[in-house]
Amino acid sequence: MKGARTRPCDPSVAAARLSEAEDLLDAAESIRALANDEPDVGDAYVTLCVHAGIAAADAICCLRLGYHVASTDRPEAVAELSRVRPDGGQLGGALRVLLGMQTRADSAREPANPEQRERARKRAEQLYAAAEVPGSGDAERSNDAEDS
Repeated sequence: MKGARTRPCDPSVAAARLSEAEDLLDAAESIRALANDEPDVGDAYVTLCVHAGIAAADAICCLRLGYHVASTDRPEAVAELSRVRPDGGQLGGALRVLLGMQTRADSAREPANPEQRERARKRAEQLYAAAEVPGSGDAERSNDAEDS
């Protein structure tokens, strides 16, 4: 159920958060592509994917629930995203994985390994794809990229 740490939002907020998620995913791919040694930017890459996933989760909640979690309460964010139907359980699981990776990236002594980087990318893209709205321009951009 909607808690005290939620903020009402509308499609314009969802669009802004989705745009932010796209920008963060693009930034993650850019730093990975420009790095001389990918492991050197592994933690930054994972962190950008985590933030992209959080922005996409906010967009999903805005579109499907009419609000998003406005705090840093991670369990509440996962719980609210999990309320989305029909795929909230999977989406909440993806966000839970990303949030766990953020904690690891913030405190780990070893850089994120290739499997962790790939996992972060896949979960962030899963959330981003779920947030896209047909006919919103973002879907058109994705189709344009596929055509080229």
